[in-house]
Amino acid sequence: MDTPDPTAKQRLAALLRTGITDGTYPPGTTLPKILDLAAQHGIAKQTVREAITLLEEEGLVEVVRRRGTVVRAVPEHRRITRARQVFRDERGYYFDPAAQPWIALRTPTVSWGPAPRDIAAILGVAPAAPVLIRDRLMGTPDTREPEQLATSYLPEHIARGTRLAEKDTGPGGIYDILERDLGHDPLTWHESIGSRMPTPTEATDLRLTKGTPLLRIIRRTTSPDGTLVEALDTRMSAEKYEIGYPVTRHPSAERPTP
Repeated sequence: MDTPDPTAKQRLAALLRTGITDGTYPPGTTLPKILDLAAQHGIAKQTVREAITLLEEEGLVEVVRRRGTVVRAVPEHRRITRARQVFRDERGYYFDPAAQPWIALRTPTVSWGPAPRDIAAILGVAPAAPVLIRDRLMGTPDTREPEQLATSYLPEHIARGTRLAEKDTGPGGIYDILERDLGHDPLTWHESIGSRMPTPTEATDLRLTKGTPLLRIIRRTTSPDGTLVEALDTRMSAEKYEIGYPVTRHPSAERPTP
């Protein structure tokens, strides 16, 4: 009887995982067939399938039709340096020098609707309250490779009846409108960095392989009187990107004198 064995599943997954990380199974190679692994380890075929599923969920392998289970080539991390500064070019403000050349890969969408619960809490609005949602998919202009999803959420009392709700906000975008036209000058920003697993739509948009988490940057935009005027939710592949930033000395960390 082909009965799965949870303990054997974990043992086989650990064995194959070690083989992948130590180079026994280099990227691009195919793992032994399910029947062969089952016979070699004296376990059920379903147990082997479940072990392979674990590795697939970790992003180590992918099941390719007519090839089998192929070891994935993990891309080299690209660092986005957070200099704790805001920059500006002819298009307006930007925050990541590495992302400055990116463009919208499809027409941005503008809609009214409820924000996700964590974003609603940041904005200080009820979970069901309508907010302005501006959603963008950004990527490299030459390869059209998707790099990040960026979704702005603006409270209704800030955005309703303003140019913020228009599809084309013109040069400088929403930040110039907030500062120049709506009197929230100068804006200040605060960021937090986290991660989560993607939704199916996010995984498709960013072309993520199974098991790849999102790197998530939440930016809070605040007016001089402390009003929070926007929450920006940026998501990108945690497999492709890492966040780097300089570490400077605080006055309390002066080098001791001899």
